[in-house]
Formats: sequence, C-alpha cells, structure tokens
Amino acid sequence: MRSKLLAVLAFLFIFSACKNDRLIKRGDSVEVAYQKAMAFYEEENYSEAANAFDTVTRVARGTEYGQDAQYYLAESYYKDKQFLLAASEYDRYISYYPQDERRPQIEFRAAMCYYELSPRYKLDQNQTRKAIERFRLFNNRYPDHEKVQEAAARIDELREKLAHKSYEAARFYVRTEQYKAATIYLDKTIDQYPESKWAERALVDQIQTYINYADNSVINRQAERYGKAIENYEKFLQLFPESKFREEVENYHDEAVRKLADVRSGGSSQSEVADSGQD
Repeated sequence: MRSKLLAVLAFLFIFSACKNDRLIKRGDSVEVAYQKAMAFYEEENYSEAANAFDTVTRVARGTEYGQDAQYYLAESYYKDKQFLLAASEYDRYISYYPQDERRPQIEFRAAMCYYELSPRYKLDQNQTRKAIERFRLFNNRYPDHEKVQEAAARIDELREKLAHKSYEAARFYVRTEQYKAATIYLDKTIDQYPESKWAERALVDQIQTYINYADNSVINRQAERYGKAIENYEKFLQLFPESKFREEVENYHDEAVRKLADVRSGGSSQSEVADSGQD
C-alpha cells in the first residue's frame, strides 16, 4: 500500500513538474513564451493557450510576436466559445493593426462572435442586432470577399429571428385583445421584415385584427377600421398573390366589406359597443 502511495505521489510530482515546464516562467524569452503558447493552441487546449497568449501580448507589444499573439489570443477565446472576450480581442487587434492583411478575416470572425451569442427569439435580441450590423459592415467594406455570401445568409437568418420575435409580440396583443398594440407590431413585422416568412402570416392576421378592432370599437370608429382591413387585403394581394392563405383572406375581406356596408348604411348588425379599452 505504501509503495503504491509513493508511486502515485512520484507520478503527480513528475506530472506537475512537466506541466510547470510548459507554462511561461519569469525569465523566458519572448520567443520561448510564444512557442509555449502555440503549443497549447496546437493541442486545442484553448483555455491555457489564451492565458499564455495574453501574457505574450503584454510583454511583447510592438513586436511581431506580440502581433501574432494578439491574433491567436482572440482565436483561442473564439475556439473556447468565449465569444464576448473573442470579439473584444478581435476589435483590439484591428485597433492596433488597422492595415493588417488579416483584417477582413478578423472582422468576419468578430461578426460571428455576435452571431454565436444571438439567443433564441423569445429573449433579448441585442446581440442579434449587433451581429447584423457587423455582417453588413463587413459586406460594405469587402464586397468582393469570399465570405460575402455567407455574411448575407447570416443576416437573413438573424432577421428571420427578429421577425419571429416581432410577430409573436403581435400575437400576444391579439390574444389579450389589445388590438391597437397588435396592429402596431403586425405593421412592424410586415414593413421591417417583408422578406421573412412571418410577414405573410402577419398580413393575414392584420386583416383579421382590424375586423376585431372595429367590432370592439365605438361605432364612429368602425368604418375606418373595417376600411383598414380592406386596405390590408389589397396589400396582401399585391405582395402574396399566390399565397396559401388566399382563401382565408378572401373570407376576411368579404366579412369586412359586409360590415363596412352595414355601418355606412346605419344598419344594426354592428351594435354600438361601450368603451372597453378600444376607442
């Protein structure tokens, strides 16, 4: 038992000594420190690599080793999925070396950091908007770069997420019968994200929502709101003439036309509704 314990202790001592030899120590030259950092990076030990490259950047600033260490520091954070730190270090690299030939690659990587940080649509979308901004900036600066199409695809994907969030906010207001707020968010989805799949569905819902809004309004506001339903029907035909929702919107259109005619003729099919939160 004692011999086994001694063997384990000896192994731990040797392992610790070997590990310590691999770490950057006081007195190491810049070249040796950089080589130790690269050894961790090449072994895909990105956490240790980041620590080592951070040390090199501080002791070798203004040298070629310092410049490369700054680049690999950002890369280590990125590959270790520490995307906020990676984005910060990519931006630091650009500020230090704005004319470097790696700048387009680094700017794309920085945009990817925010893409990776973009959460599911229900959560706050600040990082999503940052990613879109950075990808657009990349495409504007480097229109001939090989990553332009990928950046454009990422923008489309992220905008789809924003459209989804906007649409679901509108649906919440529909469910809670807050029709004015619902129409605002449906308009936002349609106008800001017309290329998204949510815009088509939002326009269908907008027609129905204006009918419900009118039904629950005081009588002197009903004609205007049934008219809005009809206007959105016409907009729908222009934007989505081959839509699978065509039959549904035709039914809403017929309903809005009939109710608008009743209101204008002073008919009784729409009773005046007391103020219930919808003016």
